[in-house]
Amino acid sequence: MTDGSRLEDARLDVSRHAAKLFWDKGFDATSGDDIAAAAGISTRTVWRYFRSKEACVEPVLKVSELRFAALLKQWPRTESIDTFLSRSMTAFASDDAFVRDSIAAVRILAILHREPALRSAWLMACHAAEMELVGVIARRVSRAADDFDVRLCAASVTAAMRLVDEEISSAVINDGLRVSSEEATSRIISAIRAGATLPICDAVA
Repeated sequence: MTDGSRLEDARLDVSRHAAKLFWDKGFDATSGDDIAAAAGISTRTVWRYFRSKEACVEPVLKVSELRFAALLKQWPRTESIDTFLSRSMTAFASDDAFVRDSIAAVRILAILHREPALRSAWLMACHAAEMELVGVIARRVSRAADDFDVRLCAASVTAAMRLVDEEISSAVINDGLRVSSEEATSRIISAIRAGATLPICDAVA
């Protein structure tokens, strides 16, 4: 494991503790000292890892988004988004790490309306996923990754998925609704289709 990988793992561990504290105590009521104590590190190390308190949840939000982006990288050109996600999401969503971090992410998204400072961390996580999605789209339409239309499509699809993530999180946590895996997958597929500005959603030659 490289030093960079160890640092990312350490930041993710702290991020998980921060996400739990923000959920349990609220953002304003949680201090850097609280995060440090929960993670078993010094407060100085917390601020060495993160530029601000709200940034402490960025890794746990980012890892969830990047796992989904990594799944999309496996999307065969011969399959539609409907076929691919319908057959892939069940196994993908049953991974222990995915479940743990997804719960943390869902809780953070559900409190964005009352903890607006956390939105910057969420937008940074979405941006990281968008950058990965650029490559997925470029391959499906056989264009360069720096093509404007490719980047526009990635931005649009990411925005659509961000809205779905926020709506599902709020529905589950704030409204107490039950959203099945099948329904969540269907809504993600619909969001990708609605956001796509290039013909990426159906099978391509």
